[in-house]
Amino acid sequence: MKTKLLCLISGGIDSPVAAHMMLAKGYDVEFINCDLTPVGNDYTRIKIKKLVKQLEKIHKKKLKLTFIEHGKQLVKFYQKLDEKERKQLCLLCRRRMLTEGEKFAKKTGAKALLTGENLAQVASQTIDNMYVEDKAVSIPILRPLIGFNKQGIVDIARKIETYEISIEPGGCCNITPNRPEVHANLEEINRLDKKLKN
Repeated sequence: MKTKLLCLISGGIDSPVAAHMMLAKGYDVEFINCDLTPVGNDYTRIKIKKLVKQLEKIHKKKLKLTFIEHGKQLVKFYQKLDEKERKQLCLLCRRRMLTEGEKFAKKTGAKALLTGENLAQVASQTIDNMYVEDKAVSIPILRPLIGFNKQGIVDIARKIETYEISIEPGGCCNITPNRPEVHANLEEINRLDKKLKN
């Protein structure tokens, strides 16, 4: 039986490429998307379905995709955090996506989470922030694109014909802080996690 991985697919360029790479290595990949409605664009679901269909075409196999609600929870996070704390919002959001992914992975028998993260490409993808993300879950997080440059990822996306789908409109969160945290502190994040659970 093939090892199953659960890919957190966003609708961007990177996560479909990461999934393609692991499918090409013979892993069984299932997909989950943390739907950002109402703070995201409704078109994201359409994009993600198209991306998974394209991967099905490339790999000649049926791939399972599940959407879970996340946007309403993110609005609650925003409301509970003060102005200074909101710079941690992206990281707290990401950690909650990972914990939801872990719950789903355990239900479906996936051994690890799979993401399209790439070191230092965006604010959430610094070494400090990824360390704090990893501490949110107890299963491995695989990041096959970690050392790629952006052009290398784009080249693969073009080759597998996901690039044009990924750059279609949709997918942006409209409550992203102007200056998100890039050097997260685990103690502070744990404190805020407790605050958000109350």
